[in-house]
Amino acid sequence: QVQLVESGGGLVQAGGSLRLSCAASGRSFNTFAWFRQAPGKEREFVAGISWSGSITYYADSVKGRFTITKDNAKNTVYLQMNSLKPEDTAVYYCAARAWAITRVTDDYNYWGQGTQVTVSS
Repeated sequence: QVQLVESGGGLVQAGGSLRLSCAASGRSFNTFAWFRQAPGKEREFVAGISWSGSITYYADSVKGRFTITKDNAKNTVYLQMNSLKPEDTAVYYCAARAWAITRVTDDYNYWGQGTQVTVSS
């Protein structure tokens, strides 16, 4: 059974940091990504990473503030979020797929349950 389990969300003040984790089990994946969905908005791509970790992509809105990494030994992906802003408030989802990184939500077959990140001003 394939599972993606996120953790690390919470409430933080603007300018603060959080690190999200996504532990995968059940199979290996070529690509992991983080998406987020704010109330009343569509789910959007945040960051993606290849299996080797050598290829990463970021949304323009988080570039320079967020960093995606992975630990293949633990089959875990991380999203380090620094300089958080109130507009980063959303439910953050981990996603995975067997092929190359895309920014398209529908391209991902596997999803975690989501973790809430709230940034207060």
